[in-house]
Amino acid sequence: MLMTDIIAKKRDGGELSGGEIEFFVRGVTDGSIPDYQTAALLMAIVWRGMNRRETLDLTLAMMRSGDTLDLSGISGVKADKHSTGGVGDKTSLALLPMVAAQGVRMAKMSGRGLGHTGGTLDKLESFPGFSSALTHEQFLSQVERVGFAIAGQTADLDPADKKLYALRDVTGTVQSIPLIVSSIMSKKLAAGADVIVLDVKTGSGAFMKTEADARELAREMVETGRLAGRRTVACITDMDQPLGNAVGNALEVREAIALLKGEYGGELRELCLTLGSCILTEAGAAENAAAARAMLERGIADGTALEKFAEFVEAQGGDRRAVFDTSLLPDAPVKLEALSEESGYVQRIDAEGVGLVSMHLGGGRATAESGIDLAVGVVLHKKRGDAVAAGESLATIHARDAASAESAAALLRKAYAIGEGKPGDTPFVKAIIRAED
Repeated sequence: MLMTDIIAKKRDGGELSGGEIEFFVRGVTDGSIPDYQTAALLMAIVWRGMNRRETLDLTLAMMRSGDTLDLSGISGVKADKHSTGGVGDKTSLALLPMVAAQGVRMAKMSGRGLGHTGGTLDKLESFPGFSSALTHEQFLSQVERVGFAIAGQTADLDPADKKLYALRDVTGTVQSIPLIVSSIMSKKLAAGADVIVLDVKTGSGAFMKTEADARELAREMVETGRLAGRRTVACITDMDQPLGNAVGNALEVREAIALLKGEYGGELRELCLTLGSCILTEAGAAENAAAARAMLERGIADGTALEKFAEFVEAQGGDRRAVFDTSLLPDAPVKLEALSEESGYVQRIDAEGVGLVSMHLGGGRATAESGIDLAVGVVLHKKRGDAVAAGESLATIHARDAASAESAAALLRKAYAIGEGKPGDTPFVKAIIRAED
Protein backbone atom coordinates (compact mmCIF):
# COMPACT_ATOMS: atom_id res chain seq x y z
CA MET A 1 0.00 0.00 0.00
CA LEU A 2 1.41 3.39 -1.02
CA MET A 3 0.64 6.67 0.69
CA THR A 4 0.80 8.46 -2.67
CA ASP A 5 -2.08 6.31 -3.94
CA ILE A 6 -4.16 7.10 -0.85
CA ILE A 7 -3.54 10.84 -1.24
CA ALA A 8 -4.46 10.73 -4.94
CA LYS A 9 -7.61 8.71 -4.25
CA LYS A 10 -8.94 11.24 -1.76
CA ARG A 11 -7.75 14.17 -3.90
CA ASP A 12 -9.92 12.85 -6.71
CA GLY A 13 -12.96 12.44 -4.46
CA GLY A 14 -12.65 8.73 -3.74
CA GLU A 15 -13.80 6.90 -0.63
CA LEU A 16 -10.97 5.52 1.50
CA SER A 17 -11.25 1.95 2.73
CA GLY A 18 -10.90 0.99 6.37
CA GLY A 19 -7.56 -0.63 5.54
CA GLU A 20 -6.25 2.52 3.90
CA ILE A 21 -7.29 4.65 6.86
CA GLU A 22 -5.70 2.18 9.32
CA PHE A 23 -2.46 2.24 7.27
CA PHE A 24 -2.43 6.05 7.36
CA VAL A 25 -3.03 6.35 11.11
CA ARG A 26 -0.47 3.64 11.92
CA GLY A 27 2.11 5.42 9.74
CA VAL A 28 1.42 8.76 11.39
CA THR A 29 1.79 7.21 14.83
CA ASP A 30 5.04 5.33 14.20
CA GLY A 31 6.55 8.10 12.06
CA SER A 32 6.87 6.02 8.89
CA ILE A 33 4.72 8.50 6.94
CA PRO A 34 6.49 11.87 6.55
CA ASP A 35 4.77 15.08 7.58
CA TYR A 36 4.49 16.36 4.02
CA GLN A 37 2.44 13.34 2.95
CA THR A 38 0.28 13.53 6.07
CA ALA A 39 -0.36 17.22 5.40
CA ALA A 40 -1.26 16.44 1.79
CA LEU A 41 -3.91 13.92 2.83
CA LEU A 42 -5.28 16.27 5.48
CA MET A 43 -5.73 18.97 2.85
CA ALA A 44 -7.41 16.48 0.50
CA ILE A 45 -9.84 15.58 3.30
CA VAL A 46 -10.57 19.27 3.89
CA TRP A 47 -11.41 19.71 0.20
CA ARG A 48 -13.17 16.40 -0.49
CA GLY A 49 -14.58 15.51 2.91
CA MET A 50 -15.34 12.08 4.34
CA ASN A 51 -18.56 10.16 4.61
CA ARG A 52 -19.82 8.87 7.96
CA ARG A 53 -18.23 5.43 7.53
CA GLU A 54 -14.83 6.96 6.73
CA THR A 55 -15.12 9.32 9.70
CA LEU A 56 -15.94 6.41 12.01
CA ASP A 57 -13.01 4.36 10.68
CA LEU A 58 -10.65 7.30 11.17
CA THR A 59 -11.96 7.87 14.69
CA LEU A 60 -11.57 4.22 15.69
CA ALA A 61 -8.10 3.92 14.14
CA MET A 62 -6.99 6.99 16.09
CA MET A 63 -8.52 5.59 19.27
CA ARG A 64 -6.55 2.36 18.76
CA SER A 65 -3.28 4.23 18.14
CA GLY A 66 -2.43 4.15 21.86
CA ASP A 67 -3.75 3.05 25.22
CA THR A 68 -7.44 2.95 26.05
CA LEU A 69 -8.92 3.16 29.52
CA ASP A 70 -10.81 0.11 30.78
CA LEU A 71 -13.43 1.41 33.21
CA SER A 72 -15.22 -1.93 33.55
CA GLY A 73 -13.87 -2.43 37.07
CA ILE A 74 -15.72 0.68 38.26
CA SER A 75 -19.26 0.01 39.43
CA GLY A 76 -22.27 1.51 37.71
CA VAL A 77 -22.52 3.63 34.58
CA LYS A 78 -19.52 5.84 33.76
CA ALA A 79 -19.97 9.17 31.97
CA ASP A 80 -17.77 11.79 30.37
CA LYS A 81 -18.32 15.35 29.19
CA HIS A 82 -16.59 17.39 26.51
CA SER A 83 -16.87 21.04 25.55
CA THR A 84 -15.67 22.50 22.28
CA GLY A 85 -14.34 25.39 24.37
CA GLY A 86 -15.12 29.02 24.98
CA VAL A 87 -14.43 32.03 27.15
CA GLY A 88 -15.25 31.60 30.84
CA ASP A 89 -16.08 27.91 30.46
CA LYS A 90 -15.75 26.49 33.97
CA THR A 91 -18.62 24.03 33.51
CA SER A 92 -16.76 20.85 34.51
CA LEU A 93 -15.92 22.29 37.93
CA ALA A 94 -19.60 22.43 38.88
CA LEU A 95 -21.14 19.78 36.63
CA LEU A 96 -19.04 16.79 37.68
CA PRO A 97 -19.75 17.04 41.42
CA MET A 98 -23.43 17.72 40.70
CA VAL A 99 -23.69 14.50 38.69
CA ALA A 100 -21.46 12.42 40.98
CA ALA A 101 -23.59 13.45 43.97
CA GLN A 102 -26.49 11.67 42.20
CA GLY A 103 -24.58 8.40 41.86
CA VAL A 104 -23.32 8.55 38.27
CA ARG A 105 -19.54 8.29 38.11
CA MET A 106 -17.58 10.73 35.95
CA ALA A 107 -14.14 9.80 34.60
CA LYS A 108 -12.63 12.84 32.88
CA MET A 109 -9.30 13.38 31.19
CA SER A 110 -8.66 17.08 30.71
CA GLY A 111 -6.00 19.46 29.49
CA ARG A 112 -4.34 22.78 30.01
CA GLY A 113 -5.35 25.94 28.24
CA LEU A 114 -3.57 27.46 25.27
CA GLY A 115 -4.88 30.91 24.46
CA HIS A 116 -7.38 33.08 26.32
CA THR A 117 -7.53 31.39 29.72
CA GLY A 118 -6.30 28.29 31.44
CA GLY A 119 -7.81 24.88 30.95
CA THR A 120 -9.66 22.87 33.57
CA LEU A 121 -6.41 21.57 35.08
CA ASP A 122 -5.01 25.10 35.40
CA LYS A 123 -8.16 26.27 37.14
CA LEU A 124 -8.04 23.38 39.60
CA GLU A 125 -4.46 24.18 40.48
CA SER A 126 -5.82 27.32 42.13
CA PHE A 127 -6.34 24.97 45.09
CA PRO A 128 -3.08 24.78 47.07
CA GLY A 129 -1.54 21.33 46.66
CA PHE A 130 -3.92 20.08 43.96
CA SER A 131 -2.40 17.55 41.55
CA SER A 132 -3.80 16.25 38.28
CA ALA A 133 -0.96 13.72 37.88
CA LEU A 134 -2.79 10.51 38.74
CA THR A 135 -1.58 7.06 37.85
CA HIS A 136 -3.98 4.80 35.99
CA GLU A 137 -4.70 2.91 39.21
CA GLN A 138 -5.21 6.11 41.23
CA PHE A 139 -7.59 7.47 38.61
CA LEU A 140 -9.77 4.36 38.59
CA SER A 141 -9.74 4.09 42.37
CA GLN A 142 -10.81 7.69 42.83
CA VAL A 143 -13.67 7.46 40.34
CA GLU A 144 -14.95 4.42 42.26
CA ARG A 145 -14.41 5.91 45.73
CA VAL A 146 -15.25 9.61 45.26
CA GLY A 147 -17.49 9.44 42.22
CA PHE A 148 -15.32 11.45 39.85
CA ALA A 149 -11.76 12.34 38.96
CA ILE A 150 -10.15 14.87 36.62
CA ALA A 151 -6.66 14.01 35.47
CA GLY A 152 -4.25 15.04 32.75
CA GLN A 153 -4.36 13.07 29.53
CA THR A 154 -1.51 10.58 29.36
CA ALA A 155 0.99 10.66 26.50
CA ASP A 156 -0.07 7.16 25.45
CA LEU A 157 -3.76 8.03 25.03
CA ASP A 158 -4.53 8.69 21.35
CA PRO A 159 -0.99 9.63 20.22
CA ALA A 160 -2.21 9.85 16.60
CA ASP A 161 -4.39 12.82 17.48
CA LYS A 162 -1.48 14.71 19.04
CA LYS A 163 0.56 14.35 15.84
CA LEU A 164 -2.33 15.07 13.50
CA TYR A 165 -3.55 18.11 15.41
CA ALA A 166 -0.07 19.62 15.53
CA LEU A 167 0.10 19.38 11.74
CA ARG A 168 -3.46 20.61 11.23
CA ASP A 169 -2.65 23.65 13.33
CA VAL A 170 0.21 24.75 11.04
CA THR A 171 -1.21 23.69 7.66
CA GLY A 172 -4.60 25.41 7.68
CA THR A 173 -6.50 22.13 7.96
CA VAL A 174 -8.23 22.56 11.32
CA GLN A 175 -11.60 23.51 9.81
CA SER A 176 -12.90 20.15 8.64
CA ILE A 177 -15.88 18.41 10.22
CA PRO A 178 -14.51 14.84 9.77
CA LEU A 179 -11.14 15.85 11.21
CA ILE A 180 -12.72 17.68 14.15
CA VAL A 181 -15.05 14.75 14.86
CA SER A 182 -12.25 12.18 14.77
CA SER A 183 -10.01 14.35 16.97
CA ILE A 184 -12.63 14.83 19.69
CA MET A 185 -14.36 11.47 19.58
CA SER A 186 -11.20 9.34 19.38
CA LYS A 187 -10.09 10.78 22.73
CA LYS A 188 -13.55 10.42 24.26
CA LEU A 189 -13.85 6.79 23.11
CA ALA A 190 -10.33 5.99 24.33
CA ALA A 191 -11.29 7.34 27.77
CA GLY A 192 -13.77 4.48 28.12
CA ALA A 193 -17.02 6.08 29.33
CA ASP A 194 -20.42 4.50 28.64
CA VAL A 195 -22.15 7.89 28.25
CA ILE A 196 -20.66 10.87 26.43
CA VAL A 197 -22.31 14.29 26.60
CA LEU A 198 -20.95 17.02 24.32
CA ASP A 199 -21.30 20.78 24.78
CA VAL A 200 -20.95 22.28 21.30
CA LYS A 201 -20.51 26.05 21.48
CA THR A 202 -21.60 28.45 18.75
CA GLY A 203 -21.07 32.18 18.37
CA SER A 204 -18.34 34.81 18.27
CA GLY A 205 -16.34 33.21 21.09
CA ALA A 206 -16.68 29.67 19.79
CA PHE A 207 -14.79 27.54 17.30
CA MET A 208 -18.03 27.03 15.32
CA LYS A 209 -19.20 30.55 14.53
CA THR A 210 -22.60 29.67 13.07
CA GLU A 211 -25.38 27.55 14.51
CA ALA A 212 -25.62 25.58 11.26
CA ASP A 213 -21.97 24.53 11.52
CA ALA A 214 -22.42 23.68 15.20
CA ARG A 215 -25.42 21.50 14.39
CA GLU A 216 -23.50 19.65 11.69
CA LEU A 217 -20.57 19.01 14.03
CA ALA A 218 -22.89 17.91 16.85
CA ARG A 219 -24.81 15.53 14.61
CA GLU A 220 -21.66 13.88 13.27
CA MET A 221 -20.13 13.46 16.74
CA VAL A 222 -23.33 11.97 18.14
CA GLU A 223 -23.65 9.51 15.26
CA THR A 224 -19.98 8.54 15.51
CA GLY A 225 -20.48 7.86 19.21
CA ARG A 226 -23.60 5.80 18.51
CA LEU A 227 -21.89 3.74 15.83
CA ALA A 228 -19.04 3.10 18.26
CA GLY A 229 -21.52 1.75 20.82
CA ARG A 230 -21.62 4.69 23.23
CA ARG A 231 -24.69 6.61 24.42
CA THR A 232 -23.95 10.08 23.08
CA VAL A 233 -25.85 13.37 23.26
CA ALA A 234 -24.82 16.89 22.19
CA CYS A 235 -26.13 20.23 23.43
CA ILE A 236 -25.65 23.31 21.24
CA THR A 237 -25.15 26.35 23.46
CA ASP A 238 -24.46 30.05 23.06
CA MET A 239 -20.95 31.53 23.12
CA ASP A 240 -21.74 34.99 21.73
CA GLN A 241 -20.65 36.32 25.11
CA PRO A 242 -18.53 34.83 27.90
CA LEU A 243 -20.10 32.02 29.91
CA GLY A 244 -21.02 33.36 33.34
CA ASN A 245 -19.35 36.47 34.70
CA ALA A 246 -15.83 35.37 35.63
CA VAL A 247 -12.99 34.96 33.13
CA GLY A 248 -9.72 33.87 34.71
CA ASN A 249 -8.61 30.78 36.58
CA ALA A 250 -9.20 31.31 40.33
CA LEU A 251 -12.05 33.71 39.53
CA GLU A 252 -13.81 30.96 37.57
CA VAL A 253 -13.27 28.51 40.44
CA ARG A 254 -14.96 30.97 42.79
CA GLU A 255 -17.92 31.26 40.41
CA ALA A 256 -18.29 27.47 40.14
CA ILE A 257 -18.23 27.20 43.93
CA ALA A 258 -20.88 29.93 44.19
CA LEU A 259 -23.07 27.87 41.84
CA LEU A 260 -22.61 24.76 44.00
CA LYS A 261 -23.54 26.82 47.07
CA GLY A 262 -26.75 27.92 45.37
CA GLU A 263 -25.55 31.53 45.24
CA TYR A 264 -25.12 31.87 41.47
CA GLY A 265 -27.55 31.34 38.61
CA GLY A 266 -27.76 32.53 35.03
CA GLU A 267 -26.64 30.65 31.96
CA LEU A 268 -23.86 28.75 33.77
CA ARG A 269 -26.38 27.09 36.10
CA GLU A 270 -28.72 26.43 33.16
CA LEU A 271 -25.90 24.79 31.22
CA CYS A 272 -24.92 22.53 34.14
CA LEU A 273 -28.55 21.52 34.68
CA THR A 274 -29.05 20.81 30.96
CA LEU A 275 -25.87 18.77 30.53
CA GLY A 276 -26.38 17.04 33.86
CA SER A 277 -29.94 16.10 32.93
CA CYS A 278 -28.70 14.54 29.69
CA ILE A 279 -26.11 12.52 31.61
CA LEU A 280 -28.54 11.26 34.26
CA THR A 281 -31.20 10.26 31.74
CA GLU A 282 -28.75 8.54 29.38
CA ALA A 283 -27.23 6.72 32.37
CA GLY A 284 -30.66 5.53 33.48
CA ALA A 285 -30.47 7.38 36.80
CA ALA A 286 -33.56 9.48 35.99
CA GLU A 287 -36.70 8.72 33.99
CA ASN A 288 -36.78 12.03 32.17
CA ALA A 289 -35.16 15.45 31.98
CA ALA A 290 -37.54 17.00 34.52
CA ALA A 291 -36.77 14.34 37.12
CA ALA A 292 -33.06 14.64 36.43
CA ARG A 293 -33.12 18.40 36.82
CA ALA A 294 -34.96 18.10 40.14
CA MET A 295 -32.29 15.66 41.41
CA LEU A 296 -29.49 18.03 40.45
CA GLU A 297 -31.22 21.02 42.04
CA ARG A 298 -31.72 19.06 45.29
CA GLY A 299 -28.01 18.26 45.30
CA ILE A 300 -27.25 21.96 45.26
CA ALA A 301 -29.89 22.83 47.84
CA ASP A 302 -28.86 20.21 50.39
CA GLY A 303 -25.11 20.78 49.98
CA THR A 304 -24.21 17.30 48.72
CA ALA A 305 -22.82 18.61 45.42
CA LEU A 306 -20.56 21.10 47.22
CA GLU A 307 -19.36 18.43 49.66
CA LYS A 308 -18.65 16.11 46.72
CA PHE A 309 -16.47 18.83 45.17
CA ALA A 310 -14.56 19.27 48.44
CA GLU A 311 -14.06 15.50 48.65
CA PHE A 312 -12.66 15.52 45.11
CA VAL A 313 -10.27 18.41 45.80
CA GLU A 314 -8.96 16.67 48.92
CA ALA A 315 -8.57 13.33 47.12
CA GLN A 316 -6.23 14.98 44.60
CA GLY A 317 -4.10 16.68 47.25
CA GLY A 318 -5.82 20.05 47.33
CA ASP A 319 -6.87 22.07 50.36
CA ARG A 320 -10.59 21.34 50.81
CA ARG A 321 -10.92 24.35 53.11
CA ALA A 322 -10.69 26.59 50.02
CA VAL A 323 -13.99 25.14 48.77
CA PHE A 324 -15.74 26.65 51.78
CA ASP A 325 -13.45 29.69 52.21
CA THR A 326 -12.51 31.02 48.78
CA SER A 327 -10.25 33.69 50.30
CA LEU A 328 -7.68 30.87 50.40
CA LEU A 329 -7.59 30.85 46.57
CA PRO A 330 -5.11 33.05 44.66
CA ASP A 331 -6.12 36.72 44.74
CA ALA A 332 -4.75 39.51 42.54
CA PRO A 333 -3.33 42.53 44.42
CA VAL A 334 -4.84 45.17 42.10
CA LYS A 335 -8.54 45.56 41.36
CA LEU A 336 -9.77 48.24 38.97
CA GLU A 337 -13.26 49.06 37.77
CA ALA A 338 -13.59 49.35 33.98
CA LEU A 339 -16.10 52.20 33.64
CA SER A 340 -18.46 52.65 30.74
CA GLU A 341 -17.96 55.77 28.63
CA GLU A 342 -21.56 55.79 27.37
CA SER A 343 -25.12 55.02 28.39
CA GLY A 344 -27.55 52.58 26.84
CA TYR A 345 -27.98 48.83 26.67
CA VAL A 346 -25.28 46.21 26.13
CA GLN A 347 -25.94 45.05 22.58
CA ARG A 348 -23.04 42.65 22.29
CA ILE A 349 -19.92 41.48 24.13
CA ASP A 350 -17.03 40.20 22.04
CA ALA A 351 -16.31 36.98 23.93
CA GLU A 352 -12.96 36.51 22.22
CA GLY A 353 -12.05 40.10 23.07
CA VAL A 354 -12.77 39.48 26.77
CA GLY A 355 -10.67 36.34 26.61
CA LEU A 356 -7.79 38.34 25.17
CA VAL A 357 -8.08 40.77 28.10
CA SER A 358 -7.52 37.84 30.48
CA MET A 359 -4.61 36.66 28.39
CA HIS A 360 -3.14 40.20 28.40
CA LEU A 361 -3.25 40.12 32.20
CA GLY A 362 -1.41 36.78 32.29
CA GLY A 363 -4.37 34.45 32.74
CA GLY A 364 -3.72 32.53 29.51
CA ARG A 365 -0.83 31.12 27.49
CA ALA A 366 0.61 32.38 24.21
CA THR A 367 2.61 29.13 23.86
CA ALA A 368 2.50 25.75 25.56
CA GLU A 369 5.63 26.70 27.52
CA SER A 370 4.25 30.01 28.82
CA GLY A 371 3.57 30.52 32.51
CA ILE A 372 0.13 31.41 33.78
CA ASP A 373 -1.11 33.70 36.55
CA LEU A 374 -3.94 31.97 38.39
CA ALA A 375 -5.15 35.11 40.20
CA VAL A 376 -5.78 37.55 37.37
CA GLY A 377 -8.77 38.02 35.11
CA VAL A 378 -12.06 39.83 34.70
CA VAL A 379 -15.41 39.72 36.48
CA LEU A 380 -18.16 41.13 34.27
CA HIS A 381 -20.94 43.16 35.87
CA LYS A 382 -22.87 43.84 32.67
CA LYS A 383 -24.00 41.22 30.17
CA ARG A 384 -25.97 41.39 26.92
CA GLY A 385 -29.29 43.18 27.41
CA ASP A 386 -28.30 44.95 30.64
CA ALA A 387 -28.80 48.71 31.01
CA VAL A 388 -25.63 50.71 31.69
CA ALA A 389 -25.01 54.37 32.52
CA ALA A 390 -21.90 56.36 31.65
CA GLY A 391 -19.46 56.03 34.54
CA GLU A 392 -20.96 52.73 35.70
CA SER A 393 -18.70 49.70 36.05
CA LEU A 394 -18.76 47.19 33.21
CA ALA A 395 -16.36 44.84 34.96
CA THR A 396 -13.73 44.54 37.67
CA ILE A 397 -10.20 43.94 36.42
CA HIS A 398 -8.07 41.70 38.65
CA ALA A 399 -4.43 42.42 37.86
CA ARG A 400 -0.87 42.03 39.08
CA ASP A 401 -0.08 45.75 38.80
CA ALA A 402 -1.77 49.08 38.05
CA ALA A 403 -0.31 49.49 34.56
CA SER A 404 -1.64 46.16 33.28
CA ALA A 405 -4.99 46.85 34.95
CA GLU A 406 -5.36 50.20 33.13
CA SER A 407 -4.49 48.75 29.73
CA ALA A 408 -6.81 45.78 30.35
CA ALA A 409 -9.67 48.15 31.20
CA ALA A 410 -9.17 49.97 27.89
CA LEU A 411 -9.25 46.66 26.00
CA LEU A 412 -12.31 45.52 27.93
CA ARG A 413 -14.30 48.63 26.98
CA LYS A 414 -13.62 47.87 23.30
CA ALA A 415 -15.18 44.43 23.73
CA TYR A 416 -18.54 46.01 24.65
CA ALA A 417 -21.03 47.33 22.09
CA ILE A 418 -23.49 49.69 23.79
CA GLY A 419 -26.46 51.24 22.00
CA GLU A 420 -30.05 52.38 22.29
CA GLY A 421 -32.85 49.92 22.85
CA LYS A 422 -32.70 46.64 24.69
CA PRO A 423 -31.74 43.76 22.38
CA GLY A 424 -34.08 40.81 22.09
CA ASP A 425 -33.45 37.65 24.06
CA THR A 426 -31.84 34.69 22.33
CA PRO A 427 -32.04 31.11 23.64
CA PHE A 428 -28.94 29.96 25.50
CA VAL A 429 -29.50 26.25 24.84
CA LYS A 430 -30.23 26.18 21.13
CA ALA A 431 -30.74 22.46 20.58
CA ILE A 432 -30.21 19.01 22.06
CA ILE A 433 -29.02 16.50 19.46
CA ARG A 434 -29.58 12.80 20.05
CA ALA A 435 -28.75 9.80 17.92
CA GLU A 436 -30.82 9.17 14.82
CA ASP A 437 -33.40 6.40 15.09
